[in-house]
Amino acid sequence: MAQLTYREAVRDGIAQEMRRDEDVVFLGEDVAAAGGVFKTTVGLLEEFGPDRVRDTPISEQAIIGAAMGASMTGLKPIAEIMFSDFFAVCWDLVANQIAKTRYMTDGQCSFPLVLRSANGGGSRFGAQHSQSVENWAMAVPGLKVVAPSTPADVKGLLAASVRDPDPVMFFEQKSLYALKGDVPDGEHVEPLGVAKVVRAGDDVTIAALAAMVPRSLKAADTLADEHGVSVEVIDVRSLVPLDTKTLFDSVSRTGRLVTVEENPRLCGWGAELSSIVAEELFWDLEGPIVRVTTPHIPLPSADALEDAVLPSAERIVENVIRLVD
Repeated sequence: MAQLTYREAVRDGIAQEMRRDEDVVFLGEDVAAAGGVFKTTVGLLEEFGPDRVRDTPISEQAIIGAAMGASMTGLKPIAEIMFSDFFAVCWDLVANQIAKTRYMTDGQCSFPLVLRSANGGGSRFGAQHSQSVENWAMAVPGLKVVAPSTPADVKGLLAASVRDPDPVMFFEQKSLYALKGDVPDGEHVEPLGVAKVVRAGDDVTIAALAAMVPRSLKAADTLADEHGVSVEVIDVRSLVPLDTKTLFDSVSRTGRLVTVEENPRLCGWGAELSSIVAEELFWDLEGPIVRVTTPHIPLPSADALEDAVLPSAERIVENVIRLVD
């Protein structure tokens, strides 16, 4: 096992797949010589050269358009959009072209491409650079949606995304880039569409994603130590495809579900999970499903205000206590 940061795992995942398959290419703003604005791609230009690692103009439409064309003609591009907020600039290409052309051409065109982006809050970038937008992507048929919480999952899920025949939107939570963790040596691939139970428990199930996973684990420790509540924490990892089996197995045993998400409350991914569980496991539930979310507001940039609106371990604890009382 190697100890890597989340950002180093991004680089290693990309490098692993570029070494394995010469059709894998990488493009984006400042990803080559500068090593990425978040330093997630340091050394790739030196190893793979300017033909396969390309800096682009400051144009999200150009980046996504080039990736789409490259994918249609046989390459396997990884395209970086610096901040996930900027998908709004090129959403027509993502939602109306990339997501639909394979279907509309009856499979004559396929899209093995990965759209990477730094996503979410916690880094004081303000309302236009801190949004958590995985629910945008989840709502579009034809896109797969992945959001890892650990360095090992960054590398393994990124590798699986590159190998997948469909377009994958890969959201890296920017406040986790400095997080360190064990990453298996050698080739590492994690399957898409498989959630992971990261803490076993009996009383309540928490389903969380990306940065909300470590906060949920912290809350679970507090609940066990101070309140005697046993919490099972599930890292959803992949929203599309969604692993309902792992979720159902847990909730049918604990009888209670809490979703923890960075998305604004209105139409967040937790609402979809709650709906599915309510439809399929209604008679197994021992209480209402609880959603812990960001309020439906633009994220502030002031430290204290951003901390106040993002789900915290303390707020998770409060909601679980109300549910089990």
